[in-house]
Amino acid sequence: MKYVLHAVRMLWKSAMQYRSSLVMQVIAQFVMTAGELLAVVVLLSRFEAVGHWSAPEIMFFFGVMQATFALTELFGRGVAAFPSFVNAGHFDALLLRPRPLLLQVLCSQLDPRRFGSFLVGLASVAAASSWLNIVWTAEKVILLAVTILGSMLLILGLFLIEATVTFFSVKSIEMVNVLTYGGRTTCQYPVDIFPKPLRLLFTYLAPFALCLHWPVSYVIGQPMVNLPGWAMFLCPLAGAAFFVLMSRVWYVGVRHYRSTGS
Repeated sequence: MKYVLHAVRMLWKSAMQYRSSLVMQVIAQFVMTAGELLAVVVLLSRFEAVGHWSAPEIMFFFGVMQATFALTELFGRGVAAFPSFVNAGHFDALLLRPRPLLLQVLCSQLDPRRFGSFLVGLASVAAASSWLNIVWTAEKVILLAVTILGSMLLILGLFLIEATVTFFSVKSIEMVNVLTYGGRTTCQYPVDIFPKPLRLLFTYLAPFALCLHWPVSYVIGQPMVNLPGWAMFLCPLAGAAFFVLMSRVWYVGVRHYRSTGS
């Protein structure tokens, strides 16, 4: 953790060297994500409910997903941008350093621009919880925090799929984005409104339903599945398990790495 905090501190200082540029990029991200939120608002103004979910409930799902994805890209940008490491030959330098490889990749980049997207997600959650009259108990606050952390690990695991493929193809494979950015767009809505193939995909293969939708539905008082409250705290562990599994696969890819030069 000392290494992680040092790396984050240095990356933050680097980003703050051009403060005006950073502020404008944060505002740009805020406007772009707010545009996505506006699209959801327009949709829900036309259709007051989607399936059995009301407009505020959908906005709550939207906000949690946006905030989670923004935090993942904020602190885990190194994994998301890993194909550029291999393509440019920078991964060779990481191999020479006496630190765990995956930890170095995670701490290699920080993306403060995503703070704008995080603010939109946070505002959406705050507004939706007000409309839904959610009573925030300690249990719900802790469950939401655990849900966000587990979902962040899940998203990092999905990015590791693309990172692993890069060892064999050098270039990134855009099809993997179906699970990452496509998963973000799809799963900002409750997963049970989609056809069965998509429900199976985002419940068992890329388990956004387990990590995010089931606990969030419990927080807003409309549980998707009939599970006790303590079981909801275990659901986000699927994200942690997925990340551990994909990190093992990633290290298998490392053993097949051939330098691309620098």
